[in-house]
Amino acid sequence: MGIRLGANDYGKAENRVVRIYRDTARHEIRDVTVTTALRGDFAAAHLAGDQSRVLPTDTQKNTCYAYAKQKGLREIEDYALTLARHFVVDVEPVEGARIAVDEHTWERVPVDGRGHDHTWVRRESEIRTTVVEVSAEGERVVSGLRDLVLLKSTGSEFAGFLTDPYTTLEETHDRIMSTSLVAEWTYVGTGPDWSVDWDKTWADVRRILLERFATVHSLALQQTLWEMGKAVLESHPEITEISLSAPNKHHFAVDLAPFGLSNDNEVFYAADRPYGLIQATVTRD
Repeated sequence: MGIRLGANDYGKAENRVVRIYRDTARHEIRDVTVTTALRGDFAAAHLAGDQSRVLPTDTQKNTCYAYAKQKGLREIEDYALTLARHFVVDVEPVEGARIAVDEHTWERVPVDGRGHDHTWVRRESEIRTTVVEVSAEGERVVSGLRDLVLLKSTGSEFAGFLTDPYTTLEETHDRIMSTSLVAEWTYVGTGPDWSVDWDKTWADVRRILLERFATVHSLALQQTLWEMGKAVLESHPEITEISLSAPNKHHFAVDLAPFGLSNDNEVFYAADRPYGLIQATVTRD
């Protein structure tokens, strides 16, 4: 039975790139973390330590910075596509590239009722994401978000579930539902037939997810994810599927009876673990 080298790639992880646009007195900021990964015939590097076909990861890092200036860094999908195409087209040994970009959101500091021209405050939790893959087989763009923390104080139930001798959970028809949502959606294509306004589409998908989470009377978190995903596909024909991952951030009502107090779903303790993890992909036929 022989031994061989399997699938492999290499790249530079978590390059932090901050691009400031200073064309006018009102500056713009894009703040991203970029991870590159290149595929190709790099067997000699693994089997014999021969680096002659290996573009250094440090060069990949430098390219991320140079392209932020030369090509621009505005919509992260365009930035990732430009990087990936460069590595595949311009670097001979490279047959495929995967570029992952996380965008960190800054909001303008309000001064006299207006966002300041060159001062921002960081929105810590939520991250905008994209993963782009380019190879001879084609191009694939997956955009999304993660760490979008949501909570609704009612409009959520969990009852009628399967039980066995180890079940202790009680049914509830009025509970807090909270999650830290991860969503990733795949675009149908990237060519001229599928020109996409990345920023506008991302913002609208986020709006739909928030609205459906708020307005669906949920009998289960699974049902909510389905309704969220279905609404996105109904509104955006340029998206072929969406995957949702939702850890259930449990909130349990505190027993205040020992203190002679009632608790009508008013005081809770938030448990960070263990937690239910609900995941689903909603796709087109």
